Amino acid sequence: MAKRKLKAQAFRGFSPAAFRFLAELAENNERAWFAENKGRYEALWKEPLEAFLEDAEPSFGAGKVFRVHRDVRFSKDKRPYKTHASVVMEAKGIVHYLHLEADHAFVATGIHDMAKDQCKRLREGVDDGRTGPALVRIVDRLEAAGFEIGGEALKTAPRGYAKDHPRVRFLRHKGLTASKTWRWNKRPPAWIVQSDALERIAETWAEARKMNAWLAEQVGPSEEGTRWVQ
Repeated sequence: MAKRKLKAQAFRGFSPAAFRFLAELAENNERAWFAENKGRYEALWKEPLEAFLEDAEPSFGAGKVFRVHRDVRFSKDKRPYKTHASVVMEAKGIVHYLHLEADHAFVATGIHDMAKDQCKRLREGVDDGRTGPALVRIVDRLEAAGFEIGGEALKTAPRGYAKDHPRVRFLRHKGLTASKTWRWNKRPPAWIVQSDALERIAETWAEARKMNAWLAEQVGPSEEGTRWVQ
């Protein structure tokens, strides 16, 4: 992972002006406009996100700020810039992700897009008569608390498992995440623009700690090594 500069500011939340900037970027998604406003992007997003990471990394693992530039090489959509800001942290295979757009915030954790060795171990853990039901109970509680359970999934049971398996829902998964989304119309909620934004986000990640503990024990990191934070 490339070293980041020391943060130029203490983390104080994400300002309302930062979300307005993303709305402007969506309307002016071209290189000339961004070149003129690059300083605003760095002050409103890059520096606060780096400050956020520096405060969060001791608890959630090494992180990175995702680039604002889109990879358009194989895309029909040639708009050069993302209209969101995001960071990811990874520790022992468990990922903590924050995604911010002009009109919503998305907070997620778990293991996204598992490697083949991780998928194999996930299915073994789900199939097991002890650990499989434990995962079901954990997920039931998360969904009751308003979390959305995600992760790419097969359309049917994987090879070697019965289609009517009692936990086929989880056997199909190729990733397992828990997330919450906050949406707004004109302005972001007060908590996200204040210094306790990290605390609120960390509390959301912490609500999924039992799922992450299950994933850490039954799945763990890929044999390929760190996947999201190089």
